Amino acid sequence: MNIAKNKVVKMHYSVMDKDQNSIDSSFDNDPLEMIIGSGFLIPGLEKALLDKTIGDKFTVEVAAIDGYGERHEGLMQAVPMSMFEGIDVEIGMQFRATTDQGEQSVTVIEIQGDDVVIDGNHPLSGIDLTFDVEVLEVRDATEEELQHGHVHGAGGCGHDHGHDHHEHDENCNH
Repeated sequence: MNIAKNKVVKMHYSVMDKDQNSIDSSFDNDPLEMIIGSGFLIPGLEKALLDKTIGDKFTVEVAAIDGYGERHEGLMQAVPMSMFEGIDVEIGMQFRATTDQGEQSVTVIEIQGDDVVIDGNHPLSGIDLTFDVEVLEVRDATEEELQHGHVHGAGGCGHDHGHDHHEHDENCNH
């Protein structure tokens, strides 16, 4: 079975930046499992997976624009340290912030006296990535998985994704 929209894919992956620095890998952990077309993967990786099948191993280079996007200087700003009352703020800390566009993750990138410079860009934005991938399993997503937008394991999905109990059947215990 070839990978296509609404197929569940189980895969191992490793990802590196252009200088061959390892960013993440599943090879020593549990494989990644997702529904193709659900928006879970970055576009460049999802496109590279299309038409692959069980057992395929490949390397794909994903440009920043097809990964986590380009960096936007407008997503960086200085805010008063007083907004972090009671918190010992350090560079690298991440917070959820309410913006005009809704909730967003921000990272502290600099402390300038009484101001904290935060960055709303994804930490991997602006970075070209290289993925090594091994496809372990491809199957049709169930109707329930498609409705919920995520994969359910054999013993239930095991995660609270904010669904009401009446939305799930006995295979998704929450």
